[in-house]
Amino acid sequence: MRLGFKLIAEAYSPVEIVDQAVRAEQAGFDFVEVSDHFHPWVPEHEHSGFAFSMLAAAAARTSTIELATGVTCPFIRYHPAIVAQAAATTALLSGDRFTLGVGAGERLNEHVVGQGWPPVAKRHEMLREALEIIRLLWSGGYHSYDGKHLKLEDARVFDLPDTLPRIAVAAGGPAAARIAGELGDALFATEPRKDLVTAYEQAGGDGRRYAEVPLAWAPTEDEAAESARRLFRFGLTGWKVQAELPNPVNFAAATELVTADHLREQFGCGPDVARHLEIATPFVEAGYDQLALINAGPDMDGFFDFFSKELGPALRKLSS
Repeated sequence: MRLGFKLIAEAYSPVEIVDQAVRAEQAGFDFVEVSDHFHPWVPEHEHSGFAFSMLAAAAARTSTIELATGVTCPFIRYHPAIVAQAAATTALLSGDRFTLGVGAGERLNEHVVGQGWPPVAKRHEMLREALEIIRLLWSGGYHSYDGKHLKLEDARVFDLPDTLPRIAVAAGGPAAARIAGELGDALFATEPRKDLVTAYEQAGGDGRRYAEVPLAWAPTEDEAAESARRLFRFGLTGWKVQAELPNPVNFAAATELVTADHLREQFGCGPDVARHLEIATPFVEAGYDQLALINAGPDMDGFFDFFSKELGPALRKLSS
């Protein structure tokens, strides 16, 4: 099992995100993954830096830790040709330490270019076409593509790494997990659902299985739970809501009645290693072997110290 750290780009400035990547490497994490958003989730966040710029800066300041998007929607706001170019460049700049995490996106980020927001079935079709275009461009040479939704005209990515980036496909249900198995190299999830792993494997997937584990470190449980409420209450709405609301003000309204106690039920809150292990264990039991830890607590330096001294060693024993 490998342990990663979630860089919450909506809650911290681009400079802070890069500093956290450096600190994560020092603390002993195996990888970091950064959200790729245009808007933050809730008004308190107040940030949303450009993911690929932050990854390039992190690559320049680190040497061993792997880097990933968590995750990029490779259509609507981006064209897949741009994603193919950005991912290839990031892989080169990082010395082949980059994984391209992709998914079917959220209206929060994609509506900004004025192209509408398709229903989920259509988004899955577009995701399939986007992955086919990215693979084409990574094969070298000039390519065109005439799909049902997406087009490519006589395009070539000139700078390609010798080792192409791994593609991890995010899944909130079995349909997306099957896309991960058919067209991806890895699975990415945010819930400890065994059915997603099963669907991924039945569709031919045999790669890494990433999952985000919700934690919040602070000296007290109450302080951690309140920080989680402020920073991560949107996560309790579920993907049927998260994928559909257009702006932070809408998420603020949708989560108005969410309390710190609600977050306490879903997150490992506070300084107790046992509680954090209780939250992480279902992910391991469901078959996920790449755990990206979220820290929704108020003190990142304190969390990194806690991870390096106590939590990291305890988590690594879960797979033994």
